[in-house]
Amino acid sequence: MIVGVDFGARLSGTTVLCFDEGPGLQLVRVAKRQDADAYLERFVATRAPSALYIDAPLSLPAAYCGRGQDFFYRACDRAVAAMSPMFLGGLTARAVSLKYRLAPTPVYEVYPRAAARALEEQGVEGYREASPTQYFRCLAAKLPRPALTEAESWHEVDAVLAWWSGWRHAHGEARCFGDPSEGLIWV
Repeated sequence: MIVGVDFGARLSGTTVLCFDEGPGLQLVRVAKRQDADAYLERFVATRAPSALYIDAPLSLPAAYCGRGQDFFYRACDRAVAAMSPMFLGGLTARAVSLKYRLAPTPVYEVYPRAAARALEEQGVEGYREASPTQYFRCLAAKLPRPALTEAESWHEVDAVLAWWSGWRHAHGEARCFGDPSEGLIWV
């Protein structure tokens, strides 16, 4: 089972999981005021997915390890025009910590906006321009598995895009951006 995660604030109700189980893709939103990190840990412990693909930085710029002088961006951030892990601060720290707590389950970093750009070549357009439901309907037609429910928010759409990047990675179709010694983003 591949799990795509749109990783939101811990108690905000904006963390969404997309996973392929049974006849198709399922979407689960972590409830508001429920600890998203604890939910993910329980999910991994009980469901044993093959990997998680999370929309959050999983490392810091190399300058923090004495390599280079860019304290704001990693090479992968620059390559896909992602936000700085430093700007995301606490979310980055939570994601890095979660990655280590979920071991040995592999956790990979993805960037849904870059996945959406890649899908434009296949005619999936309107990311963050159309409504999430309209965009999802176009996206669903291009997915390798049927979606069992319709995405109604951008958090749900981003979880599906995270899953799609994970599916591509698992099938040897993903592109990798960045430097392995600093951090990678899979699309």
